[in-house]
Amino acid sequence: MISIQNLSVEFSAKSLFDNINYVINKKDKIALVGKNGAGKSTMLKIIAGLQKPTSGNVAKPNDITISYLPQQMVLNDTLTVIEEVSKAFSHIDEMHYQLDKINQELLSRDDYESKEYQELIDRLSLLNEHITMEESENREAEMERTLVGLGFSRSDFNRPTSEFSGGWRMRIELAKLLLTHPDVLLLDEPTNHLDIESIQWLENFLITKANAVVLVSHDRAFIDNVTNRTIEISLGKIYDYAVNYSKYVVLHQERIEQQMRAYQNQQKQIQETEDFIERFRYKATKAVQVQSRIKQLSKIDRIEVDEVDTSHLNLKFPPASRSGDYPIIAENIGKRYGEHQVFNNATFTIKRGEKVAFVGKNGEGKSTLVKCIMNEIPFTGNLKIGHNVKIGYFAQNQAQLLDGELTVFDTIDHVAVGEIRTKIRDILGAFMFGGEDSDKKVKVLSGGEKTRLAMIRLLLEPVNLLILDEPTNHLDMRTKDILKQAIKEFNGTVIVVSHDREFLDGLVEKVYEFGEGKVKECLGGIYEFLEKKKISSLTELEINKQQASQVAKAPELHSPNNSNSKLTYAEQREREKAIKRAEKKVKDAETEIANIENEIIEIESKIADGNVDNEIFNLHAHKNKQLENAMNLWELASMELDEIKSTHNN
Repeated sequence: MISIQNLSVEFSAKSLFDNINYVINKKDKIALVGKNGAGKSTMLKIIAGLQKPTSGNVAKPNDITISYLPQQMVLNDTLTVIEEVSKAFSHIDEMHYQLDKINQELLSRDDYESKEYQELIDRLSLLNEHITMEESENREAEMERTLVGLGFSRSDFNRPTSEFSGGWRMRIELAKLLLTHPDVLLLDEPTNHLDIESIQWLENFLITKANAVVLVSHDRAFIDNVTNRTIEISLGKIYDYAVNYSKYVVLHQERIEQQMRAYQNQQKQIQETEDFIERFRYKATKAVQVQSRIKQLSKIDRIEVDEVDTSHLNLKFPPASRSGDYPIIAENIGKRYGEHQVFNNATFTIKRGEKVAFVGKNGEGKSTLVKCIMNEIPFTGNLKIGHNVKIGYFAQNQAQLLDGELTVFDTIDHVAVGEIRTKIRDILGAFMFGGEDSDKKVKVLSGGEKTRLAMIRLLLEPVNLLILDEPTNHLDMRTKDILKQAIKEFNGTVIVVSHDREFLDGLVEKVYEFGEGKVKECLGGIYEFLEKKKISSLTELEINKQQASQVAKAPELHSPNNSNSKLTYAEQREREKAIKRAEKKVKDAETEIANIENEIIEIESKIADGNVDNEIFNLHAHKNKQLENAMNLWELASMELDEIKSTHNN
């Protein structure tokens, strides 16, 4: 589908890509991996046509559609969420415009036998086919399903995009890309601004509905679940593996070991040749042999090995004094912003040595509760910090507290004590500040680089309570492994706010879920929590159905004289009508699905009997599109019914 041919890119006489070749096929789900700076984002930009290579080209059909989500983008703030997202269908509107133009032109012509008239008819037919294949009969349903999947509530749809943070606006851009259903979807760190539930929704979308996908991500669980092919960029070359990420890791290690053995053998050969040349350079009797060895040396195709992997680095926190048995005791903690109650009655106790995770949708109060613990904002309730607790706090704004005039090395050297000072260069290298980067001044670093530096500085301070708010956003996989191992070996208490399931797996033994104004405790690791949450939600749904059934069978419960009723009789009757309307929507949608499925069966029967032409295949494609739209309507109707019943039961 897309062919990358003899691609080379040079920056300042340094080769980023050296004569790279590979093909992106239909339905490929490709993870683009490699060290920071290897060229992953550059590769995406070249495929998207936003950057030109030094040489080589990207060959693709003219009618192929490519959508690209970069890490950073200029966002439009003049429209509402739903208006901005509806731009995804602008190409269909353009096709309708072209269709109207052709129809108008045909009405004004009478040269029915001419070549030009026939070309207009052909264009008209082609446009009609494209519109039939691509047009959604219910755009609103598709937009709603996508926005809800990415974490928006229906009340957000008509809010101006300017009211949302950069992360939420990035979700709006992602929704637009997904709704265009491109042939190739290019995603650069798409999970950075998503919570766990939205990541899982995106995973399912990419697996079941997307065509070809090429993505860059440091979320190991995400790329492992989505991809079926891994392309590694290393030292200007690519290594193409027809497996997902976890299988690639094993094959990659085997390749590195083979490469290292070949490199060591070659280095031994080079050293022996150079020794011979040096020993006999000035002996006339050996002149022929020396010249032969010099030619031999010049012809050697030197094996390159990537920089030594520092992921084995054993980073340990410095010892700190022992805290009291209960570093944090919270009783009925609440936080409100104006009319919005973020959470209320949060009550929990964190014991010394526990490692816990705060999870939940963005905006539900995870970081807010951390700020309450740090006493940065006022709150209601009682919160007690235990005896001798020394807190190490990492938040995104920690980067702003760094001294811009210090170098990277000096920033760390000022806080490092004891034996760790001998390993500063190794630690900086592990966190992607190797070589000359360690001598850069802090003020010239990017936001992500400053965040990583703030993380290193925190790791070297003697504390016994670590609070980490999204610590992995700017770390690659090797660095995350180093940080995770250091936290696992840390003998103090840890609170981690994160959406990175792989990072939390095996690290935390308790999860606090934030949602619907509450903070719920769940014992067990992150995957146990996710599994319990699925079971819990299904159970709640079943309970809601049973309660609705009981209400329908017992009308006396709706009596205005019932002392347990929370609603007036009129309100209850209105709610019952709403449930009946929603149930009718579901039933109508199910009937429509059944009818379309029967029509598809009839068409497929004709095809099987050999009654085939282009028209019947077009009809088959059209009916399948109708079925997909009907399924979307059924899904939305079912969600609406569940919401009404849930509200009714509450």
